[in-house]
Amino acid sequence: MSAFTLHASVAGARAGTLHTAHGDIATPVFMPVGTQASVKGVSPQELAACGVGIILANAYHLYLRPGAELIAHAGGLHEFMSWPGAILTDSGGFQVFSLTRLARVDDEGYHFASHLDGSRHTFTPESVVALQEALGSDIAMVLDDVAPAGVDEARAQESASRTLQWARRAKQSIQSSDQRTFAIVQGGAYEDLRRRQAHELAALDFPGYAIGGLWIGEERTLGLAMVAATARELPDDKPRYLMGVGTPEDLIESIARGVDMFDCVYPTRSARHALALTSAGRLNLRNASFSQDFRPLDTSCQCLVCAAFTRAYLAHLFRAGEMLAPRLVSVHNISFLNDLAKEARGAIVDGTFASWSSQRLATLRDATTVEPK
Repeated sequence: MSAFTLHASVAGARAGTLHTAHGDIATPVFMPVGTQASVKGVSPQELAACGVGIILANAYHLYLRPGAELIAHAGGLHEFMSWPGAILTDSGGFQVFSLTRLARVDDEGYHFASHLDGSRHTFTPESVVALQEALGSDIAMVLDDVAPAGVDEARAQESASRTLQWARRAKQSIQSSDQRTFAIVQGGAYEDLRRRQAHELAALDFPGYAIGGLWIGEERTLGLAMVAATARELPDDKPRYLMGVGTPEDLIESIARGVDMFDCVYPTRSARHALALTSAGRLNLRNASFSQDFRPLDTSCQCLVCAAFTRAYLAHLFRAGEMLAPRLVSVHNISFLNDLAKEARGAIVDGTFASWSSQRLATLRDATTVEPK
Protein backbone atom coordinates (compact mmCIF):
# COMPACT_ATOMS: atom_id res chain seq x y z
CA MET A 1 0.00 0.00 0.00
CA SER A 2 1.12 3.55 -0.72
CA ALA A 3 2.15 5.65 2.28
CA PHE A 4 -0.25 8.42 1.29
CA THR A 5 -3.60 9.08 -0.34
CA LEU A 6 -4.39 12.58 -1.60
CA HIS A 7 -8.07 13.46 -1.29
CA ALA A 8 -8.32 17.16 -2.16
CA SER A 9 -6.14 20.06 -3.24
CA VAL A 10 -7.08 23.75 -3.35
CA ALA A 11 -4.58 26.29 -4.71
CA GLY A 12 -1.71 24.12 -3.50
CA ALA A 13 -3.10 23.25 -0.05
CA ARG A 14 -3.68 19.52 0.35
CA ALA A 15 -5.86 17.15 2.38
CA GLY A 16 -4.86 13.51 2.50
CA THR A 17 -4.36 10.38 4.58
CA LEU A 18 -0.98 9.13 5.79
CA HIS A 19 -0.97 5.34 6.10
CA THR A 20 1.15 3.75 8.85
CA ALA A 21 1.40 0.41 10.63
CA HIS A 22 -0.20 2.07 13.68
CA GLY A 23 -3.14 3.70 11.97
CA ASP A 24 -4.17 6.16 9.30
CA ILE A 25 -3.46 9.85 9.96
CA ALA A 26 -5.52 12.63 8.40
CA THR A 27 -3.38 15.40 6.94
CA PRO A 28 -2.47 18.21 7.33
CA VAL A 29 -1.16 17.02 10.69
CA PHE A 30 0.90 18.50 13.51
CA MET A 31 3.16 16.02 15.31
CA PRO A 32 4.07 16.81 18.95
CA VAL A 33 7.75 16.25 19.70
CA GLY A 34 8.65 13.48 22.13
CA THR A 35 12.40 13.80 21.72
CA GLN A 36 13.39 11.24 24.35
CA ALA A 37 10.29 9.03 24.07
CA SER A 38 8.26 11.57 26.04
CA VAL A 39 6.34 14.68 25.01
CA LYS A 40 7.43 17.00 27.81
CA GLY A 41 4.88 16.99 30.63
CA VAL A 42 2.15 15.22 28.65
CA SER A 43 1.15 11.58 29.09
CA PRO A 44 0.23 9.28 26.19
CA GLN A 45 -3.36 9.24 27.48
CA GLU A 46 -3.50 13.04 27.38
CA LEU A 47 -2.05 13.07 23.88
CA ALA A 48 -4.77 10.68 22.74
CA ALA A 49 -7.40 12.89 24.39
CA CYS A 50 -6.02 15.81 22.34
CA GLY A 51 -6.73 13.82 19.18
CA VAL A 52 -3.05 13.20 18.44
CA GLY A 53 -2.39 10.19 16.21
CA ILE A 54 1.34 10.57 15.52
CA ILE A 55 4.29 11.93 17.48
CA LEU A 56 7.98 12.46 16.78
CA ALA A 57 10.90 10.95 18.69
CA ASN A 58 14.60 11.46 18.04
CA ALA A 59 16.96 8.67 17.09
CA TYR A 60 20.07 10.59 18.18
CA HIS A 61 18.86 11.07 21.75
CA LEU A 62 17.49 7.53 22.05
CA TYR A 63 20.70 6.07 20.64
CA LEU A 64 22.70 7.80 23.39
CA ARG A 65 20.16 7.13 26.15
CA PRO A 66 18.78 4.54 26.89
CA GLY A 67 20.08 2.86 23.72
CA ALA A 68 18.38 1.11 20.83
CA GLU A 69 19.19 -2.36 22.20
CA LEU A 70 17.25 -1.72 25.40
CA ILE A 71 14.29 -0.27 23.50
CA ALA A 72 14.26 -3.23 21.10
CA HIS A 73 14.37 -5.59 24.10
CA ALA A 74 11.32 -3.76 25.52
CA GLY A 75 9.40 -4.59 22.35
CA GLY A 76 10.15 -1.43 20.40
CA LEU A 77 9.49 2.23 20.94
CA HIS A 78 5.69 1.92 21.02
CA GLU A 79 5.80 -0.61 23.85
CA PHE A 80 8.62 1.16 25.66
CA MET A 81 6.71 4.45 25.93
CA SER A 82 3.20 2.95 25.96
CA TRP A 83 2.07 4.87 22.89
CA PRO A 84 -0.44 3.09 20.61
CA GLY A 85 -0.32 5.63 17.80
CA ALA A 86 2.19 6.21 15.04
CA ILE A 87 5.76 7.41 15.64
CA LEU A 88 8.13 9.24 13.31
CA THR A 89 11.81 9.18 14.28
CA ASP A 90 14.18 11.88 13.11
CA SER A 91 17.58 10.58 12.02
CA GLY A 92 19.65 12.82 14.29
CA GLY A 93 21.38 14.86 11.60
CA PHE A 94 20.06 18.14 12.98
CA GLN A 95 20.98 17.17 16.55
CA VAL A 96 24.55 16.38 15.55
CA PHE A 97 24.62 19.73 13.73
CA SER A 98 23.22 21.70 16.67
CA LEU A 99 24.17 19.90 19.90
CA THR A 100 27.34 17.91 19.66
CA ARG A 101 30.91 18.89 20.39
CA LEU A 102 33.82 18.21 18.08
CA ALA A 103 31.51 17.14 15.25
CA ARG A 104 32.94 16.46 11.80
CA VAL A 105 31.10 15.51 8.63
CA ASP A 106 32.53 13.76 5.60
CA ASP A 107 31.17 11.51 2.89
CA GLU A 108 31.16 8.54 5.25
CA GLY A 109 28.87 10.22 7.78
CA TYR A 110 28.91 12.27 10.98
CA HIS A 111 31.70 11.79 13.53
CA PHE A 112 30.84 13.40 16.84
CA ALA A 113 31.26 13.55 20.58
CA SER A 114 28.18 12.93 22.70
CA HIS A 115 26.76 16.05 24.34
CA LEU A 116 26.14 13.85 27.44
CA ASP A 117 29.56 12.42 28.21
CA GLY A 118 31.92 13.27 25.38
CA SER A 119 32.12 9.68 24.07
CA ARG A 120 32.90 9.37 20.36
CA HIS A 121 30.42 8.05 17.81
CA THR A 122 29.82 7.85 14.07
CA PHE A 123 26.51 7.99 12.25
CA THR A 124 26.39 6.69 8.68
CA PRO A 125 23.33 6.47 6.42
CA GLU A 126 23.33 2.71 6.92
CA SER A 127 23.77 2.77 10.70
CA VAL A 128 20.96 5.30 11.11
CA VAL A 129 18.59 3.12 9.07
CA ALA A 130 19.48 0.14 11.28
CA LEU A 131 19.07 2.27 14.42
CA GLN A 132 15.57 3.36 13.49
CA GLU A 133 14.58 -0.17 12.46
CA ALA A 134 15.66 -1.32 15.93
CA LEU A 135 13.55 1.43 17.50
CA GLY A 136 10.56 0.24 15.46
CA SER A 137 9.14 3.60 14.44
CA ASP A 138 6.51 3.83 11.72
CA ILE A 139 8.33 6.51 9.74
CA ALA A 140 12.10 6.91 9.67
CA MET A 141 14.18 9.74 8.24
CA VAL A 142 17.36 9.31 6.23
CA LEU A 143 20.54 10.88 7.55
CA ASP A 144 21.03 14.34 6.07
CA ASP A 145 23.85 16.89 6.07
CA VAL A 146 22.42 20.08 7.59
CA ALA A 147 24.18 23.29 6.57
CA PRO A 148 23.88 26.38 8.82
CA ALA A 149 21.75 29.32 7.79
CA GLY A 150 23.55 31.89 5.68
CA VAL A 151 26.10 29.54 4.11
CA ASP A 152 27.42 30.31 0.66
CA GLU A 153 26.17 28.38 -2.34
CA ALA A 154 29.21 26.09 -2.42
CA ARG A 155 28.55 24.81 1.11
CA ALA A 156 24.82 24.49 0.37
CA GLN A 157 25.67 22.48 -2.75
CA GLU A 158 27.97 20.23 -0.74
CA SER A 159 25.20 19.65 1.82
CA ALA A 160 22.61 18.88 -0.85
CA SER A 161 24.91 16.55 -2.81
CA ARG A 162 25.98 14.64 0.29
CA THR A 163 22.37 14.33 1.46
CA LEU A 164 21.40 12.92 -1.96
CA GLN A 165 24.22 10.36 -1.85
CA TRP A 166 23.31 9.39 1.70
CA ALA A 167 19.67 8.94 0.65
CA ARG A 168 20.76 6.50 -2.06
CA ARG A 169 22.85 4.54 0.44
CA ALA A 170 20.07 4.56 3.02
CA LYS A 171 17.51 3.19 0.59
CA GLN A 172 19.78 0.30 -0.34
CA SER A 173 20.20 -0.66 3.32
CA ILE A 174 16.50 -0.78 4.30
CA GLN A 175 15.42 -4.14 5.74
CA SER A 176 12.06 -3.45 7.39
CA SER A 177 8.88 -3.69 5.32
CA ASP A 178 6.70 -2.08 8.01
CA GLN A 179 8.68 1.15 8.29
CA ARG A 180 8.32 4.02 5.81
CA THR A 181 11.59 5.87 5.16
CA PHE A 182 11.46 9.51 4.05
CA ALA A 183 14.19 11.38 2.21
CA ILE A 184 15.09 14.98 3.12
CA VAL A 185 15.60 17.91 0.75
CA GLN A 186 18.46 20.25 1.64
CA GLY A 187 19.90 23.18 -0.29
CA GLY A 188 20.02 26.16 2.05
CA ALA A 189 18.34 29.30 0.75
CA TYR A 190 19.11 28.60 -2.91
CA GLU A 191 15.91 27.94 -4.85
CA ASP A 192 17.45 26.34 -7.92
CA LEU A 193 19.51 24.01 -5.73
CA ARG A 194 16.49 22.95 -3.66
CA ARG A 195 14.36 22.39 -6.74
CA ARG A 196 17.08 20.32 -8.37
CA GLN A 197 17.64 18.18 -5.29
CA ALA A 198 13.89 17.68 -4.79
CA HIS A 199 13.62 16.48 -8.38
CA GLU A 200 16.57 14.07 -7.97
CA LEU A 201 15.23 12.68 -4.68
CA ALA A 202 11.76 12.25 -6.19
CA ALA A 203 13.34 10.01 -8.84
CA LEU A 204 14.47 7.66 -6.04
CA ASP A 205 10.80 6.97 -5.22
CA PHE A 206 10.86 7.20 -1.43
CA PRO A 207 7.50 6.79 0.38
CA GLY A 208 7.65 10.43 1.52
CA TYR A 209 9.78 13.56 1.50
CA ALA A 210 10.81 16.12 4.09
CA ILE A 211 11.93 19.71 3.63
CA GLY A 212 14.86 20.27 5.98
CA GLY A 213 17.43 22.92 6.83
CA LEU A 214 14.93 25.78 7.22
CA TRP A 215 13.74 27.86 10.19
CA ILE A 216 17.29 27.77 11.54
CA GLY A 217 18.03 31.49 11.26
CA GLU A 218 17.02 32.62 7.79
CA GLU A 219 14.32 35.24 7.22
CA ARG A 220 10.84 33.74 7.53
CA THR A 221 9.75 35.01 4.11
CA LEU A 222 12.80 33.35 2.56
CA GLY A 223 11.99 30.10 4.35
CA LEU A 224 8.44 30.16 3.02
CA ALA A 225 9.74 30.82 -0.49
CA MET A 226 12.01 27.77 -0.22
CA VAL A 227 9.08 25.66 1.01
CA ALA A 228 6.95 26.67 -1.97
CA ALA A 229 9.74 26.06 -4.49
CA THR A 230 10.60 22.66 -3.01
CA ALA A 231 7.00 21.45 -2.71
CA ARG A 232 6.37 22.16 -6.39
CA GLU A 233 9.08 19.63 -7.32
CA LEU A 234 7.86 16.83 -5.03
CA PRO A 235 5.42 14.12 -6.15
CA ASP A 236 1.73 14.85 -5.65
CA ASP A 237 1.11 11.31 -4.39
CA LYS A 238 3.72 11.39 -1.60
CA PRO A 239 3.49 13.13 1.80
CA ARG A 240 5.49 16.33 2.33
CA TYR A 241 6.91 17.05 5.76
CA LEU A 242 8.32 20.44 6.86
CA MET A 243 10.73 19.76 9.71
CA GLY A 244 10.84 21.81 12.90
CA VAL A 245 7.99 24.23 12.19
CA GLY A 246 5.05 24.73 14.53
CA THR A 247 3.70 28.23 15.17
CA PRO A 248 0.07 28.71 14.13
CA GLU A 249 1.08 31.28 11.51
CA ASP A 250 3.78 29.07 10.02
CA LEU A 251 1.44 26.07 9.87
CA ILE A 252 -1.19 28.00 7.95
CA GLU A 253 1.32 29.61 5.58
CA SER A 254 3.09 26.30 4.92
CA ILE A 255 -0.14 24.33 4.40
CA ALA A 256 -0.99 26.92 1.75
CA ARG A 257 2.32 26.04 0.07
CA GLY A 258 1.59 22.32 -0.10
CA VAL A 259 2.95 20.87 3.17
CA ASP A 260 1.18 17.93 4.83
CA MET A 261 3.15 17.24 8.03
CA PHE A 262 4.79 19.36 10.74
CA ASP A 263 6.64 18.90 14.01
CA CYS A 264 7.93 21.36 16.59
CA VAL A 265 8.62 21.76 20.32
CA TYR A 266 6.79 25.10 20.15
CA PRO A 267 3.53 24.16 21.96
CA THR A 268 5.25 22.60 24.98
CA ARG A 269 8.12 25.09 25.11
CA SER A 270 5.63 27.97 24.98
CA ALA A 271 3.64 26.37 27.78
CA ARG A 272 6.72 26.25 30.01
CA HIS A 273 6.95 30.01 29.49
CA ALA A 274 3.27 30.49 30.43
CA LEU A 275 2.21 31.20 26.85
CA ALA A 276 -1.14 29.75 25.76
CA LEU A 277 -2.25 29.60 22.12
CA THR A 278 -5.81 30.71 21.40
CA SER A 279 -7.97 31.51 18.39
CA ALA A 280 -7.69 35.21 19.29
CA GLY A 281 -3.92 35.26 19.82
CA ARG A 282 -1.47 34.26 22.57
CA LEU A 283 -2.10 34.62 26.31
CA ASN A 284 0.81 35.41 28.63
CA LEU A 285 -0.50 33.86 31.82
CA ARG A 286 2.15 35.60 33.94
CA ASN A 287 0.25 38.83 33.33
CA ALA A 288 -1.25 39.76 36.73
CA SER A 289 -4.49 40.89 35.10
CA PHE A 290 -5.40 37.26 34.37
CA SER A 291 -5.64 36.57 38.11
CA GLN A 292 -9.39 37.35 38.09
CA ASP A 293 -10.26 36.12 34.60
CA PHE A 294 -12.60 33.16 35.04
CA ARG A 295 -13.00 32.30 31.37
CA PRO A 296 -11.35 29.25 29.81
CA LEU A 297 -8.18 29.78 27.81
CA ASP A 298 -10.20 29.72 24.60
CA THR A 299 -14.00 29.74 24.55
CA SER A 300 -14.00 27.93 21.19
CA CYS A 301 -11.70 25.12 22.39
CA GLN A 302 -13.10 21.75 23.46
CA CYS A 303 -9.91 20.38 25.06
CA LEU A 304 -9.97 18.87 28.55
CA VAL A 305 -8.14 21.91 29.98
CA CYS A 306 -10.60 24.47 28.63
CA ALA A 307 -13.48 22.27 29.83
CA ALA A 308 -12.25 22.24 33.42
CA PHE A 309 -9.96 25.18 34.25
CA THR A 310 -10.01 28.97 34.10
CA ARG A 311 -7.36 31.48 33.14
CA ALA A 312 -7.34 32.65 36.75
CA TYR A 313 -6.53 29.17 38.04
CA LEU A 314 -3.79 28.59 35.50
CA ALA A 315 -2.28 32.03 36.20
CA HIS A 316 -2.29 31.13 39.92
CA LEU A 317 -0.47 27.87 39.22
CA PHE A 318 2.28 29.71 37.34
CA ARG A 319 2.67 32.30 40.11
CA ALA A 320 2.85 29.50 42.67
CA GLY A 321 5.44 27.59 40.66
CA GLU A 322 3.24 24.48 40.43
CA MET A 323 4.40 21.88 37.91
CA LEU A 324 0.78 21.33 36.88
CA ALA A 325 0.75 24.75 35.18
CA PRO A 326 2.99 23.99 32.17
CA ARG A 327 1.51 20.50 31.94
CA LEU A 328 -2.03 21.80 31.50
CA VAL A 329 -1.07 24.55 29.09
CA SER A 330 0.98 22.03 27.07
CA VAL A 331 -2.13 19.86 26.72
CA HIS A 332 -4.14 22.87 25.57
CA ASN A 333 -1.47 24.11 23.13
CA ILE A 334 -1.14 20.68 21.53
CA SER A 335 -4.92 20.45 21.23
CA PHE A 336 -5.00 23.90 19.67
CA LEU A 337 -2.49 23.02 16.94
CA ASN A 338 -4.16 19.67 16.33
CA ASP A 339 -7.51 21.42 15.91
CA LEU A 340 -5.95 24.09 13.68
CA ALA A 341 -4.68 21.38 11.32
CA LYS A 342 -8.15 19.75 11.33
CA GLU A 343 -9.77 23.10 10.52
CA ALA A 344 -7.35 23.59 7.64
CA ARG A 345 -8.20 20.13 6.32
CA GLY A 346 -11.93 20.87 6.49
CA ALA A 347 -11.44 24.14 4.64
CA ILE A 348 -9.40 22.39 1.93
CA VAL A 349 -12.02 19.69 1.47
CA ASP A 350 -14.91 22.15 1.21
CA GLY A 351 -12.98 24.60 -0.99
CA THR A 352 -12.86 27.53 1.45
CA PHE A 353 -9.20 27.35 2.43
CA ALA A 354 -8.25 30.73 0.91
CA SER A 355 -10.86 32.65 2.90
CA TRP A 356 -10.34 30.55 6.04
CA SER A 357 -6.57 31.05 6.05
CA SER A 358 -6.86 34.78 5.36
CA GLN A 359 -9.23 35.22 8.28
CA ARG A 360 -7.12 33.09 10.61
CA LEU A 361 -3.88 34.89 9.74
CA ALA A 362 -5.52 38.32 10.09
CA THR A 363 -6.73 37.43 13.59
CA LEU A 364 -3.32 36.17 14.64
CA ARG A 365 -1.55 39.24 13.24
CA ASP A 366 -3.95 41.64 14.95
CA ALA A 367 -3.78 39.98 18.40
CA THR A 368 -0.39 38.42 19.00
CA THR A 369 -0.84 38.69 22.77
CA VAL A 370 -4.33 38.95 24.23
CA GLU A 371 -5.12 41.01 27.31
CA PRO A 372 -8.15 40.14 29.47
CA LYS A 373 -11.32 42.12 28.97
